[in-house]
Amino acid sequence: MRSSIQLPQSGPAATLLAVSALLSSIIALGVGTSLAKGLFPLIGAEGTTALRVFLSAVVLVGLWRPWRMRLQPADIRTLLAYGVALGSMNLLFYMSLRTLPLGIALAIEFIGPLGVALCASRRVLDFAWVGLAVLGLGLLLPIGQGATALDPTGVACALGAAACWALYIIFGQRAGRLHGGQAVSLGMSIAALTVLPFGVAHAGATLFSPSLLLIGLGVAILSSALPYSLEMVALKRLPKQVFGVLLSMEPAVGALAGLVLLSEQLSAVEWLAVGCIVLASVGTTLSQPRKAAPLSSAEQVA
Repeated sequence: MRSSIQLPQSGPAATLLAVSALLSSIIALGVGTSLAKGLFPLIGAEGTTALRVFLSAVVLVGLWRPWRMRLQPADIRTLLAYGVALGSMNLLFYMSLRTLPLGIALAIEFIGPLGVALCASRRVLDFAWVGLAVLGLGLLLPIGQGATALDPTGVACALGAAACWALYIIFGQRAGRLHGGQAVSLGMSIAALTVLPFGVAHAGATLFSPSLLLIGLGVAILSSALPYSLEMVALKRLPKQVFGVLLSMEPAVGALAGLVLLSEQLSAVEWLAVGCIVLASVGTTLSQPRKAAPLSSAEQVA
């Protein structure tokens, strides 16, 4: 017997449900990533990445059962590129967290999808958003006053994660004709195969201890499975531009999560930098033509 509970699809109730789901997704991601950073002393950034991505793949494969898909050779190539980009993005992002506060790393990583969205347009207004994003990034790099304490290796890893996020969006669009959930579960499985060797090489057998697996499952659910599911609820009920504006809050929410859960203090200049990047993302989303999807938002699964 089917459940009689039906979620609203339109109207004020549906909008409230969608906004609540998306905000919950952003908060869950911030909390999950903060908890993941707490595993660094035990298994390192590489081991934490491997644990999170592997268990996320297990959850998603169990949910979507992708073995039922019929794949052509071109589909396999697309999914391979999609999965490798996803795994590399996660690995580089977690490696940046070894020395960078969560909010700073998220802000730098956001440059990737922001750049993809801006590359699709040539209007004068878009160059203003580029300038605002560059200003924010400049405040975080060693050339900006107040940012000299940031670790150059951490910044380089975050920029690498941004580049991989851009590639992930590009390859994810090419995989868009496949069933969304099944394609994501296959992509996450390929991502797991990409990062597992790094995790095993760094953490060894410790990676598979029962207690860590249990914690890792919680991290995987909070930072991957739950946000993805909540975003799907929101995407079906919100205009894509509204979705993009709300998701642009992610670096700021990440900074607050780092402050509350990890006691990561940001300077006034660093908060200003995060604000510049958030505003650039919001502005880019709002200025996109109505018929265009906001690439800086709707493609995030990791």
